[in-house]
Amino acid sequence: MAHTARSRRTTAALAALSIGILALTACNGDAENDVATPGTHASPSATGTDKGTDTPSSADPGDGGSGKSSDSPSTPPSSPKPGADDDQDGGVGMCETADLTYNVTVASRPVNHALLTAANKGSDPCLLSPNELVITFPGLDGAAGHMGPAGKDWILKPGESAYAGIMFSRADTAGGKSADKVEVAVAASESPMTVPVNDGPVTVNDSQVTSFFGTAEDALTY
Repeated sequence: MAHTARSRRTTAALAALSIGILALTACNGDAENDVATPGTHASPSATGTDKGTDTPSSADPGDGGSGKSSDSPSTPPSSPKPGADDDQDGGVGMCETADLTYNVTVASRPVNHALLTAANKGSDPCLLSPNELVITFPGLDGAAGHMGPAGKDWILKPGESAYAGIMFSRADTAGGKSADKVEVAVAASESPMTVPVNDGPVTVNDSQVTSFFGTAEDALTY
């Protein structure tokens, strides 16, 4: 009986020892797994580091992208050259009295009229101002008044002529002074040129003159 009791105690001790060994083994296995875990899984901090290493955009956020920032500002339109388009003459100078040659001839109709022809004798065109024509008579006071419509400035080419009608006196006005010359200036600020009256003399008592026209017929209409 005593031997049997010792055998049972021995067996129980061996069983307890085996259980303890198994428990220790299990603990060691868990510890090894815990040590291996950090090397096999990415930690949150590593994930954040990976994102932080992404190459940033080369564009400045304030620029709205490199495409917009590279756009150069629009170039302002160049200013026109002075005098290039200021007037209809395109830079052609004004006609001066000395630039033209003149002819005054008494007209058959209407009565008491003469035709003034002014031709550009130069090699360059000039801008003729038709409404500033001044007609005077040597030895007589005052300039002829204007009659008929006003005209527009136009470029008188070399050799081209302009025409004006001169009325010396009214048919219903008696008296007057005789004249065989007229003085012509294309503007009041210029010195006039004296021109003989072909088929003159004429009697002057209430003289008037038209603006310059492109044809003799238009000039003698008034």
